[in-house]
Amino acid sequence: MHTSDSAIDTHCPYCALQCGMRLRPEPGGATVAVEERTDFPVNRGALCGKGRTAPAVLSSRVRLTQPLVRTHAGQLEPATWEEALDAVAEGLARTGRTHGPDAVGVFGGGGLTNEKAYALGKFARVALRTSQIDYNGRFCMSSAAAAHQRAFGLDRGLPFPLADIPRTGCVILVGSNLAETMPPALRYLTELKAGGGTLIVIDPRRTRTAEQADLHLAPRPGTDLALALGLLHLIVAEGRVDEEFIAARTTGWEETRAAAMAHWPELVERITGIPVPRLREAVALFCAPESAMVLTARGPEQQSKGTDTVGAWINLCLATGRAGRPLSGYGCLTGQGNGQGGREHGQKADQLPGYRKLTDPAARAHVAEVWGVDPDSLPGPGRSAYELLDALGTDVKALLLMGSNPVVSAPRAAHIEDRIRSLDFLAVADVVLSETAALADVVLPVTQWAEETGTTTNLEGRVLLRRRAITPPAGVRSDLDVLHGLAARLGVEKGFPTEPEEVFEELRRASAGGPADYSGITYARIEAEQGVFWPCPQGPEGPEGPGGSEGSPGTERLFLDRFATDDGRARFVPVSHRDAAEVPDADYPLLLTTGRVVAQYQSGAQTRRVDELNAAAPGPFVELHPRLAARIGAVEGSPLAVTSRRGRAVAPARITDTIRVDTVFMPFHWPGEGRANTLTNPALDPTSRMPEFKVCAVRVEPA
Repeated sequence: MHTSDSAIDTHCPYCALQCGMRLRPEPGGATVAVEERTDFPVNRGALCGKGRTAPAVLSSRVRLTQPLVRTHAGQLEPATWEEALDAVAEGLARTGRTHGPDAVGVFGGGGLTNEKAYALGKFARVALRTSQIDYNGRFCMSSAAAAHQRAFGLDRGLPFPLADIPRTGCVILVGSNLAETMPPALRYLTELKAGGGTLIVIDPRRTRTAEQADLHLAPRPGTDLALALGLLHLIVAEGRVDEEFIAARTTGWEETRAAAMAHWPELVERITGIPVPRLREAVALFCAPESAMVLTARGPEQQSKGTDTVGAWINLCLATGRAGRPLSGYGCLTGQGNGQGGREHGQKADQLPGYRKLTDPAARAHVAEVWGVDPDSLPGPGRSAYELLDALGTDVKALLLMGSNPVVSAPRAAHIEDRIRSLDFLAVADVVLSETAALADVVLPVTQWAEETGTTTNLEGRVLLRRRAITPPAGVRSDLDVLHGLAARLGVEKGFPTEPEEVFEELRRASAGGPADYSGITYARIEAEQGVFWPCPQGPEGPEGPGGSEGSPGTERLFLDRFATDDGRARFVPVSHRDAAEVPDADYPLLLTTGRVVAQYQSGAQTRRVDELNAAAPGPFVELHPRLAARIGAVEGSPLAVTSRRGRAVAPARITDTIRVDTVFMPFHWPGEGRANTLTNPALDPTSRMPEFKVCAVRVEPA
């Protein structure tokens, strides 16, 4: 372990960069000071404000330090751990006895460590025997994951390390405001430009990231698919296709080319609002250098056609030979801290550890053997995240929720809040009393990043180790302790250890041979090598790694020799543009898009408890263009009402010419009357089951 005196090397609790940081316990040992850790290659010492202030949430002033149980009078009151765990076990068991095991649901989070995500999935399927488990990572990059699987046969956010980005010739960045969502990563784009590379940013807003671009394209929200198809049309028409690569390493090109040719430039201009000369400029910039990349984030992914949209950008890479080659390819910028690892090890409705399919008999047999259960006892796939939340109180009557705050983060949030309130029983394990935890029958206070050890997997597929730096408060237990205690009360005495490394050793065995094979990764290797890239199978003699003759070094770059499909070829998938699920009309004439601001994170449950971050971003707002503001009589800072078919939100106006005239923007970090997700549309992508957070029809007027 890299330490300096009493300092502990670890990683930030927030986004998927998982920036390296050094924690030094302060006198008294109750909290820590954050120091730079320049040796970690991802952030090289740089930290954003959220990372620097993360220790503030360790304070007992803002976090939970004892279990709470709702009394007959309806109040949450302090209880002992034994009382709280007894109440949770009885609530879950009673529901299962009365209504069947699938009346009990489990909802996880993309911030849980690999160990906790693995244990939670196992708990649902072994202790509760329920199929009803999913997690908030479904709202993060599920569309990109589905498109990855469809085209390449394997889903890892980035198939190459971040360090490759400055060395490529051109990057198309689609729907990502990297400067605010993960600021330390912005240096990769500035280094790209400094080295002579070009940057194209696609975003309806001229964000801080878009200001760095050589070319900024601002399409109408919900038209990213048409834009990608229009660029592919021009690549074909201008003779820029890499026929040799297509013949040698892909299948399905003819059908994909035919679909793209139906999207001629003038049609794409009408759909997206981007002039044809700008489309041609983008194609010229992308095709000029020998290498290039396309990186997407939530903009194109959080749509009811997100899988096809990402697929269209992948087709662009394949058609130009910009995949499966050094310094080229398609990648997804994962959002949540363990958004990658969180979906690999069993808390998704359709997956078993190692990214195995729950419907695959061989996968079921392998995992069941590791778990010591009959494969036939494992339930089948359950509902996806929004569908699970939508079923609360009707089909699913009790819920165990860990590390998520859907009252703020789910689409059509007022409806989801109603569903949560209608449950017979709700138990929430969290660090703070979030808006969702405040509705629970039992609240379990759990440890957080600096108080526990565990692994996460960052957006590059690099498995990392967070180390415990301080002792948690006396009234707090880890999520692994919670699952151990509940499993024992439900009659499963063994199989739920409380030591993270013991859980990880079991995870290694369960993942062995799967697409996300961690069997060659150990805590010792992660520390020695600054993280290990999966897949990393174990050699015949063990997981020694680069220093040993038999261990796999891990896979830093995927697909250089072959893609992960049966025949080793990437698959073109023909797609066509279609409208968003909701388009403007006379009643709702504008488009709403949502996103993040630099000082807050996700539902804000933790960052809204940090004074410095609240000072920088105190509350929600509605961003709109001056021409729209003049038309409706909006004044800077005055309250605006934004109304969709699902509800109404009110927040101050922020007038700027950096947004399209037909579009308004709201950040989604806040509850209450400014809750952006009151408005958003739960229309689901048919493949990924991703809701359409990024585009819905609204009207805007002074409140």
